[in-house]
Amino acid sequence: MTSRNRIALTLTVLSIGLLIPGLIKPALTIKATADMFGTVRELSNQTRSVLGAVKSLHSSGNDFVAGLILLFSVLVPFIKAALVVPMLLSRDAAQRYRVYTFVRSISKWSMADVFAVGMLIAFLVAKGTTNLSAIAQPGFYFFAAYCLVSNAAFQMLRVEPPAGVQSGAISSAA
Repeated sequence: MTSRNRIALTLTVLSIGLLIPGLIKPALTIKATADMFGTVRELSNQTRSVLGAVKSLHSSGNDFVAGLILLFSVLVPFIKAALVVPMLLSRDAAQRYRVYTFVRSISKWSMADVFAVGMLIAFLVAKGTTNLSAIAQPGFYFFAAYCLVSNAAFQMLRVEPPAGVQSGAISSAA
């Protein structure tokens, strides 16, 4: 294993160490208030983790959105990380490259970084409204750190195609 791939493996393990608290720790608190006859009343005050948001969406009947967040922000990152180890330890160059191209393709479908940006936008929008406030919680920072470290890990990863195969894809006969 090259030193570059060792770094990629280390960053992958670190990214999972960041993802877990990023999913379970509170990520964002949003508070809504209204001014009624000179008195400020709190209408809503909710703190959610990513997994808490999935559970809340499911409980309220928004199964499709809950499923999308669960798939693209939870399952895909874990599958991607779980495949890095066998990919790097495989002695078969064709198999290693097939796993690499699969991981590269599912990385495009990972919505973790998009979800983090969405939470940041919600945070900024709430900060700009007088009756809405948002407070980023530790889970948000862990999740954002996961996104950065995971992307760095995949950028460091180098898997060469086996002899006779062009970089891009392996034919189904291989």
